[in-house]
Amino acid sequence: MELTLNMAKQPARRLKMYNVIVRPLFTEKVSHLTEGQNTYGFVVALGANKIEIRKAIEKKFNVKVEAVRTAITEGKGKMVFRRSGRFSGKKPDYKKAFVVLKKGDKIDLFEQL
Repeated sequence: MELTLNMAKQPARRLKMYNVIVRPLFTEKVSHLTEGQNTYGFVVALGANKIEIRKAIEKKFNVKVEAVRTAITEGKGKMVFRRSGRFSGKKPDYKKAFVVLKKGDKIDLFEQL
């Protein structure tokens, strides 16, 4: 994709603090990271960057963030067979953030929900 002059002039889209964190991520991998390395997982807005994620976590949970790692996960393709034919679709992409907290800080996710 070519960068045009109109695209360069457009201001960057800023996310509100409360729109950055979508939900906590509860998986077996994240629970092992939480116990061993003080790392928590969240599903975040697709357009959020690491700085916005850090500020949102620090403000919402009142903790200090040491590091943020992000990964964009592509949605899976789905195929549905009906009498009228075959339909294909795709689940939406989403972004995961793994947040490492400073020593001594802890997030109680079940209390915050």
